[in-house]
Amino acid sequence: MAVNLPMPTVGPVSRLAPKPMKFVLNWGRRYSLWVFNFGLACCAIEFISTSMSRHDFIRFGVIPFANGPRQADLMIVSGTVTDKMAPAVKRLYEQMPDPKYVISFGACSNCGGPYWDSYCVTKGVDQIIPVDVYVPGCPPRPEALLHGIMKLQEKIAAESLGDRYQGGEA
Repeated sequence: MAVNLPMPTVGPVSRLAPKPMKFVLNWGRRYSLWVFNFGLACCAIEFISTSMSRHDFIRFGVIPFANGPRQADLMIVSGTVTDKMAPAVKRLYEQMPDPKYVISFGACSNCGGPYWDSYCVTKGVDQIIPVDVYVPGCPPRPEALLHGIMKLQEKIAAESLGDRYQGGEA
């Protein structure tokens, strides 16, 4: 006896979607990351060198330098985040469309770096916006950013679409 079940769609019932559909959708998001660079200090130079011909993160499907936050889905925060700059970082993050991801690049954006004891330095960008991947180092190497991008792509590949679009943690 055959049972006719309704065809699952992507959205609230995406956990019922066939695995090939989930794979294709996650694959598309994984290899088409538009970057909104928020370079605040010397780490931004290392980010720029990662996008140049020697390291070339475009080969991983990462498109550098989106026109603005509304066209980007990956924010890379590189450098010291001060308390005065923190509201701007949060505002730009909120302007990004879902799904959105954040890489904290360098010791200053991870935990304040060598300026951690200053009265005006935010002790990590994760205090104002959620961070998906942390890349350590002062200054961090371009290879470390490439590794962080690959870790983020692995996280995107394993995401559940229903949890992601309903606001739950993946």
